[in-house]
Amino acid sequence: MSKSNNNINNSQLTRGELRKTIRKRRNSLSSIEQSVAATQLNINFFQHANLPNNARIGVYLQNDGELDTSLLIQSLWSKKHQVYLPIIHPFNHTNLLFQKYEKNSPMKTNRYAILEPKLDCSAVAPLASLDLLLMPLVAFDEHGNRLGMGGGYYDRTLALHYAEQRDKPTLMGLAHDCQRVLSLPTEAWDIPLPTILTPTRLYTWPEQ
Repeated sequence: MSKSNNNINNSQLTRGELRKTIRKRRNSLSSIEQSVAATQLNINFFQHANLPNNARIGVYLQNDGELDTSLLIQSLWSKKHQVYLPIIHPFNHTNLLFQKYEKNSPMKTNRYAILEPKLDCSAVAPLASLDLLLMPLVAFDEHGNRLGMGGGYYDRTLALHYAEQRDKPTLMGLAHDCQRVLSLPTEAWDIPLPTILTPTRLYTWPEQ
């Protein structure tokens, strides 16, 4: 289904060039390929995830060709887990909050035309209260480095969080198989991911 990434010669590409290349690649996936990937992701996730009862899971809604999480969210709800979506912080516009997402949650589009729950302070959860955070990404490499969309929202939010030496949530990136590259140029603020899940494989670092 997903196109091989073995022919990507990214050694001389900048972060911006890589971002453009991989975004184009994942956006070229057909609706059927996206649907199959979502189904496979759902199966693969529950084969590998070790969740406590009534777990709190941070996840995202698909945008710009990202791996579709809608089926996974439905499965999490059916298994009595709690789902939280990122929203842009209303006062600190460069960071994220995570708000509980339910089937009847009122939604709005943010500045990037991405759906997010309308702010309800009573439904916002401290990041440290989440058991698992499933993160979107544009590309990842063989060392767990993550290339995002360029806004830095997750990096800033997590840097602030881990500066307080928190051990939760566990971080897991979600990506199509075609989003893997051999290596990524990194910056000091980048936070590598310990685990990345694709529709066909679980990557962990250091690899077992």
